[in-house]
Amino acid sequence: VACNARGGAVPAGKSGLAPWIPVVGLEIHAQISSNSKLFSGSQVQFAAPPNSLVSFFDASLPGTLPVLNRRCVEAAVMTGLALNCSINKKSLFDRKHYFYADLPAGYQITQQRVPIAVNGSLSYSLCIDNKMSQMVTKTVRIKQIQLEQDSGKSLHDDARSQTLVDLNRAGVGLMEVVMEPDMCCGEEAAAAVRELQLILQTLGSSQAVMAEGQLRVDANVSVHHPGEPYGVRTEVKNINSIRFLAKAIDYEIHRQIEELENGGTILNETRAFDSKLGCTVPMRDKEGKQDYRFMPEPNLPPLILYDAKSLPANMNHQQVINIDWIHERLPDLPSVKREKLVEQYGILPEHSFTLLNEDGLAGFFESVVKQTQMKPKKVIGWILNDLLSYLKQHSLTVKESPVSCFVLADLLNLLEKKEISSTAAKQVLAELWKGEGKTPLEIVKEQKLELLQDQKELEQICQAVIDGQENEVIIMVPG
Repeated sequence: VACNARGGAVPAGKSGLAPWIPVVGLEIHAQISSNSKLFSGSQVQFAAPPNSLVSFFDASLPGTLPVLNRRCVEAAVMTGLALNCSINKKSLFDRKHYFYADLPAGYQITQQRVPIAVNGSLSYSLCIDNKMSQMVTKTVRIKQIQLEQDSGKSLHDDARSQTLVDLNRAGVGLMEVVMEPDMCCGEEAAAAVRELQLILQTLGSSQAVMAEGQLRVDANVSVHHPGEPYGVRTEVKNINSIRFLAKAIDYEIHRQIEELENGGTILNETRAFDSKLGCTVPMRDKEGKQDYRFMPEPNLPPLILYDAKSLPANMNHQQVINIDWIHERLPDLPSVKREKLVEQYGILPEHSFTLLNEDGLAGFFESVVKQTQMKPKKVIGWILNDLLSYLKQHSLTVKESPVSCFVLADLLNLLEKKEISSTAAKQVLAELWKGEGKTPLEIVKEQKLELLQDQKELEQICQAVIDGQENEVIIMVPG
């Protein structure tokens, strides 16, 4: 299955008949960056001891009531605005009923009928034929963003044939971002999720670290022939890395096409991605659709938001949320940052993507540029070709780099002043990477890597070489 960035994925079938068109939609749960949970004062902390962060409400003890977290609402509004959504000034909370061990109340509080934000869009870019120099921008529609509480976590102990429940995560605030089925392959989905991740991190509305479960993706996948209705879809649940997301979707597209080509049928089922085997496996079927028995949440009134026009004059500003106030304070989004990097430093657009895709790399680059006399176009080469390759090779983040922006700037200044050659600079960088605390200049002097500037000294060295190689010189002399 190949993704054609110019116009959609159109894999050919074995039979040579009409091509198949894959359709991909995403549902993304982003954990809101907040000190406390959505409806209780319990602290939010990753990897805390099991059941150490559970309030009476989280455990669903009788008589406990939800109290809405203002920070979570602001984060959802901020995210909705960044994704070009319409913010509903009145949104409603609902109960979604299902029974599982890690959901003590027997229902989840969510926003089914009227969510906080609707009808948005997300633009993302991807390469054509894996060439960074050829990029195309695409847009996926955002159906809605809704606030909801997370469930707890079930830990299955197969050795003892028992399941343990940790309720630390129960009640943590989530934003569910529902994307329309506008994508056609794993590469597109991965690019869209990476862009969303960057936006969330820029806003501070979610840390969006997939390895810690702060961003979890469900992918809905189907295939059909041109001109026909969409095919039966499967849902691949809880994909926890962008790389696995692309692989899971492409595998599922290939599996469905192969199944249909061989005369089989696609079941409306939920599947999981096995990263070790590189395939999706069935979890449960959806033929008998579960009735969640949605009902209005009786313990929460409608969530009312305001803008500058609707805000009453006598209203206490601390007790309301002003959409316009949040909009005015939105930071530059990744797309704007890329434009500024290209415009300010004259770098290539594809380089701006790499700078932003690596956490902290854009700031590192700008710090080096400010402290060196070297032109940004040359600095970017050292950042992307040399520093980044070292980081990748040793599986380190930019923050963990043993070579700081100040040290790299010192090294590039030596190169720019023609005190050392480019080859020598790479040798010095290799030494700096050892993290022994030496400065670039100290390494240059220790290893005698300086470029000679004195013409007489150079002439003496050349003459000494000629004098020491008499036979070779005689051979080279004509006649």
